[in-house]
Amino acid sequence: MLGRTASSLFWMSRYQERAHNTARLLEAAWRTAMLPHLGTDPAGDWRSVLVGAGCEAAYLEKVGEITQRGVVNFMLFDKSNPSSIHSGLETARNNARSVRTGITSDMWEAINTTWIEFADVKPQTVSQDKLPEFVAWIGQRALLFRGALLGTILRDDGYHFSQLGHFVERADHTARVLDTRYWIFLPDTDVGGSAHHHQWTSILRVMSGLRSYRFAYPDSRIRGVNVADFLILRREMPRSLAHCYDWITGTMADLTAFYGDEMPSAAQAAVIHEQLRSGSMADIFDSGLHEFLSDFTLRNNKFADRLARDYNFA
Repeated sequence: MLGRTASSLFWMSRYQERAHNTARLLEAAWRTAMLPHLGTDPAGDWRSVLVGAGCEAAYLEKVGEITQRGVVNFMLFDKSNPSSIHSGLETARNNARSVRTGITSDMWEAINTTWIEFADVKPQTVSQDKLPEFVAWIGQRALLFRGALLGTILRDDGYHFSQLGHFVERADHTARVLDTRYWIFLPDTDVGGSAHHHQWTSILRVMSGLRSYRFAYPDSRIRGVNVADFLILRREMPRSLAHCYDWITGTMADLTAFYGDEMPSAAQAAVIHEQLRSGSMADIFDSGLHEFLSDFTLRNNKFADRLARDYNFA
């Protein structure tokens, strides 16, 4: 496969996942903003969207004051923001178009129709009461694309590069969201009040994991240390770091078998995977949760860079 084709498939899936993640952040912030603030700064709910997406500095430089309308417009419609849903859907569609013959008609229909319908939406029509419905629609369209990919594409190298883009982006998002409020997960916060409980619940909602958490910990109230464990080390949780690297290492093994040559990026992925497979939350807390998450984000990015060099799409 040509490097530019691998690149387009990787970034097609990565930007689709990024758009979906941004929608989840906006939906969770809206829910939080509708509740009593328990003495906190309401702007902090919307700031968490910017921090979770890694674009707070860009927002402050371009827009300034953090407000609901400002954040919603910046994260939904701003073309200059690479983490906006506009940028994600447009870039994913452009990448899909460049490899139109390498994806199925179901995949193309899902991604192209989503972009066309999104591009017709006027920012002023997405009022506060319309926001949940709109971001839910974006999430549904992302799942439609994901379903089309899993259900229709040939399991060749194109599929593998698409999967890698998806799970690299998902792992990055989970780590960043946890790191934005890492202090609420530390063991000594488990005796915290309703404010901490609400933040734990909000992060589980961002990860679509609230109901799954209750299945995983049926005899326990929501606790910060359990939420951290659930989103870092629990392999059965689809958005956990461990689950993402189960997929990534498995996909790298498939690529190695497909091409008959193991690349350095496969070894990098294996090291990250082993740390997550054999690690414990006690060790992570001892070494520092913030330090662990920052290091994970850095190594996840280094893996993606090495993958691009290995397969000539840097």
